[in-house]
Amino acid sequence: MTISASQPAVKVLRGDVIETTHAAHVAVVDAQGHLLYAFGDPHRLTLVRSAAKPAQALAVVETGALERFGFDDTDLALMCASHSSEDRHIERARAMLAKVSASEADLRCGGHAPLSDAVYKAWIKRDFTPGAVCSNCSGKHAGMLAGARSIGAALADYHLPSHPLQQHVKRVVAEVCDLPEAGVEWAIDGCNLPTPAFPLDRLARLFMKLAHAQDRSAETAAVSDTRTQALAHIYRAMTSYPELVAGDGRFCTALMRAFEGALVGKVGAAGSYAIGVRASAATAPHTGGPALGIAVKVEDGDQTVLYAIVVEVLRQLGIGTAQQLAQLSKFDAPRIVNTMGIDTGYIAQQFTLQRTAPTTR
Repeated sequence: MTISASQPAVKVLRGDVIETTHAAHVAVVDAQGHLLYAFGDPHRLTLVRSAAKPAQALAVVETGALERFGFDDTDLALMCASHSSEDRHIERARAMLAKVSASEADLRCGGHAPLSDAVYKAWIKRDFTPGAVCSNCSGKHAGMLAGARSIGAALADYHLPSHPLQQHVKRVVAEVCDLPEAGVEWAIDGCNLPTPAFPLDRLARLFMKLAHAQDRSAETAAVSDTRTQALAHIYRAMTSYPELVAGDGRFCTALMRAFEGALVGKVGAAGSYAIGVRASAATAPHTGGPALGIAVKVEDGDQTVLYAIVVEVLRQLGIGTAQQLAQLSKFDAPRIVNTMGIDTGYIAQQFTLQRTAPTTR
């Protein structure tokens, strides 16, 4: 199914002149995995990059690593993070390694410039060279080391697709997306771990499951299904510690803070984003009550455009009060200014979500 694929989702104007246009795809699913709304190609095969981290964290949780090594919710939040390399992020990653009796030398991610401009400026002033523990994915890697130890596998080469832990991750990711293993393709991420690719609506389904699991957990204290328990645990960790999932001034942190536990969101590099929305009066018109999942992919990977689209999707679905959406205004309608601080343009949304006939794939 492709809807309005030739129509750009966003135009960026300088003055009254269109400077750039941006194609995007949106999928919105209900608690049964039915596609409810779409724009572009909701089934686009998508390298979801860091938006897959909750699924990768699920695989680690299911090894028993959290209990074995005493990981708490802050550790779990960092496992799902693309953090800003703030001091609290680096300290948490080091603490996780200590719990596993591992060291920074065991990590197979590399250091890089931080995602935060403020942190970058501080590093420049200190002439600081970042190591692996400073990677925005260091929490995920520390979790992978814990998972490897928990299943009795070697720490060496934990990042390779052939390692027993990555074989386990591959199975869990496919299962939680309701796909056969052959239905998920794999590449190597920027942090040196395998990263999955699957249809965009399956990313929406993954995040719907996070929100639905938390709803079920809140309804009864005795959810017997261990996967549901694990998904709910991941939801709570991310929404309880949004500052660890991203950082000061970052969209994921601002979004989850604004909605105060009503939704979970995670960015992926190169223009992907996913949200799981818990059941509420806002979801009822779309799902009849239960949770829903949202996934977005911007073709050219523009993150500024991505965040503006995500907020517009929430607005079109009627999710969030005016006050909540106002907290996201710098992402919703970012100022485009020149070197003198003069406004020179703006982002114009061009898309409308279209209701689809209920389908399950």
